[in-house]
Amino acid sequence: MLNNLIDRIKLSFRKDKELYSSLYAILGFYPRHIDNYKMALMHKSIMHRNSKGKPVNNERLEFLGDAILDAIVGDIVYHHFPGKREGFLTNTRSKLVQRDTLNKLSQEMGIDQLILSNGHSASHNSYLGGNAFEALVGAIYLDKGYKGCMDFMQQRILGKMINIDKLAYKEVNFKSKLLEWSQKNRVNVSFELLSQKVDSNGSPMFDYRVVIEGVNGCNGQGYSKKESQQRASKLTLEKLRREPQFIDQIFAAKTNRTKMEEEPVETVPDTAEKQDFIIAVESAPAEPRQRKSRKPTVSKDRPAKEAADDSDEFDLSDISARAMSREEIIAAAEAEAFGGE
Repeated sequence: MLNNLIDRIKLSFRKDKELYSSLYAILGFYPRHIDNYKMALMHKSIMHRNSKGKPVNNERLEFLGDAILDAIVGDIVYHHFPGKREGFLTNTRSKLVQRDTLNKLSQEMGIDQLILSNGHSASHNSYLGGNAFEALVGAIYLDKGYKGCMDFMQQRILGKMINIDKLAYKEVNFKSKLLEWSQKNRVNVSFELLSQKVDSNGSPMFDYRVVIEGVNGCNGQGYSKKESQQRASKLTLEKLRREPQFIDQIFAAKTNRTKMEEEPVETVPDTAEKQDFIIAVESAPAEPRQRKSRKPTVSKDRPAKEAADDSDEFDLSDISARAMSREEIIAAAEAEAFGGE
């Protein structure tokens, strides 16, 4: 019995010694309170409980580390980039503490190798390493305070592993990544402007939302349309990776849309208005075409003057281009004057 207890103590000591050595290689110092660091590396998937039956995992330390990391990185960025506007500082801090960056740090530093989890969770949880990194920051804060966290970030992370200047000016086009994903999966993506206002300093602020197949994605705010849409795209991409039910909603909406597009299209209604309220009027018969007037015919029984009076046209038979003599003119006048007697 005593020998078994001694063996367990030796095994525990040997494991703690190995953990001390591993943590020293990662942190650059030996922990004073090893229990917090053990908990920081304990994923909830192992379902470990303490003597009182309460679950023991790194979620609480992760919460604490996340808050401390935001403050530490904000402090570093503020002093490293004097004169830069709030938008630039916020963007740089986001790049430093985003899950992809923390996951990469966890992998490069060997934190992933120390995490206790079941194999299934380790292979399916892409944020497991980043979460453990935050939990370690929480453990450092409880062990060595704010200054200990600041020294760790400045000396181990920014001093050896991250070029903060290169990272700050690196442009990651999340909107292009989202549009590329949508094109490959043949889903419709749009950006909806929710609001446009001016902040207390007079700078314009934009708030955009990503909409995929009519399903609302995430919102993003920024000092320009581009910055706002980039943030909304980044958060939406993270949501797509984190929430399978969100993807299910999108493809269900896509199925409904494509089904409607395949249905036969009905004939478009005619827009011409019927004029059936107008009573048609019968048209009058066309007048016969007048024949070209001819010189009236003089019969034996009717004088030429009466025949000429019946015509609608002037009688032009007495017009001649030959000049008349004085005697002819007098004779014509007498005939006109006394012809009816």
